[in-house]
Amino acid sequence: MPAEPVQGEGPGAWYVWSCSGTGTRDALYRPPVWLPEGPPGEEADSGPSPAALAQRAYEQLQLPGPDIASSPSGDQLVQVPTWVWLEGWEAVSATASVPGVSVRATARPTRAEWSFGDGSTVVCRGPGTPYRSKGDPSRPSPDCGHTYRSSSAGQPDEEYPVSVEVRWTVSWSGAGQSGTFPGLTTQATTAFRVEEGPALNTE
Repeated sequence: MPAEPVQGEGPGAWYVWSCSGTGTRDALYRPPVWLPEGPPGEEADSGPSPAALAQRAYEQLQLPGPDIASSPSGDQLVQVPTWVWLEGWEAVSATASVPGVSVRATARPTRAEWSFGDGSTVVCRGPGTPYRSKGDPSRPSPDCGHTYRSSSAGQPDEEYPVSVEVRWTVSWSGAGQSGTFPGLTTQATTAFRVEEGPALNTE
């Protein structure tokens, strides 16, 4: 069982951490914290500062891993554009609070850095555009994709290893204050089998 919190000497108050919000993780039990009042003649300790609460909220952020989608959804074809995009591209936030003060930390995805396994890399400033049915398969993605020039024959498992790294910016605000934290990253991997396709008839 968790150890019982110990009250310090002199006047003060108990404070309990509370963290909540989409994409947060929090312990089932968090012992209250005893914060003593300041010496006579000084302003009483009002508890954790907004910056300290922001740090706690930052630590509670739980970012989802990138969810890779592509078109074609299975094997890719040489000389046929591959569209890639990420599902669930949205901000994640966490809140930390004590009585009278609440601070929210928010992480926002800003760009995706793709490696397609054939030596090509692409930086996309967003999640990418999902391919819609009945679209023109010879048309490349408007913002996030790649066209393979050679098949994956001869590669390990006859596939190209594909990876994406998403970069997040993190900011916080609350109690009339705001600031930023170092950015975060998440990664995901998959593999594409690329086959020689039939020649396109341009006549």
